[in-house]
Amino acid sequence: MIPRPRWYLIPARVCVITFALTALSFAVSLLLGILGLIAGAWVRGVHPNLAVAYRHIAAPAAMAIAAIVLVTTISLEIRHYRQMKVPREIERAS
Repeated sequence: MIPRPRWYLIPARVCVITFALTALSFAVSLLLGILGLIAGAWVRGVHPNLAVAYRHIAAPAAMAIAAIVLVTTISLEIRHYRQMKVPREIERAS
C-alpha cells in the first residue's frame, strides 16, 4: 500500500529544510569570512574587525542562500507531492 500524500505537510518540510540549510550556510560563510578577515589583517599587519564578518559577509550570504533554498524546496516538494498522488490514484482505480 502506498502512503497517502498529505499537502499540509509541505509547508512544514519547506520551513524545516530552509531553516536548516540557512543556518548551515550562515555558519560556513561566517567561518570563511572570519578566516578571510584574519588572513587579510595578518597580511596588512592590523587587528581584524570581526564584526564585519557578521554584517557584511555571513548575513547577506545566508539571506541569499535562504531565498534560493526556499524557492528550490517549494518546487521540489510540490513536484514530489504530485508524483506521489499518481500511484495512489492508480492504486485506487484498480
